[in-house]
Amino acid sequence: MRRVVSLVISLLAAVFIVMGVRWLIAPEGIAPEFGLILGDGLGLSSQIGDMSGYFLFLGISMVLGVVTGHRPWFYAAAILLSLTAVGRTVAWLVHDAALASQVRSEVVIAALLLIASRVLGEDD
Repeated sequence: MRRVVSLVISLLAAVFIVMGVRWLIAPEGIAPEFGLILGDGLGLSSQIGDMSGYFLFLGISMVLGVVTGHRPWFYAAAILLSLTAVGRTVAWLVHDAALASQVRSEVVIAALLLIASRVLGEDD
């Protein structure tokens, strides 16, 4: 069980890290996947900085959780994904945004991270 959970979390971490790097080196390729049109000037800087930081933080936190076994790394990534799902839902309910299909993935991955914290986490 530990091996399977470790592998799943590691693969998800790799996906998030690749997404973060794509935001850094080729934002024009990844922005449309999120329904975004790249801005310019400060807007472009914010898009690239925020999105690359978001995905790199997720991926690195997950890797650190797997490597060190420290539960807070899994919790940090789970909290970030959960808050993203909440934000998307609020955007849909309050601001007439489209309900993003990514909400399901964010909730499922957050749940997997909580499972990983139990299976892979060491008692501190």
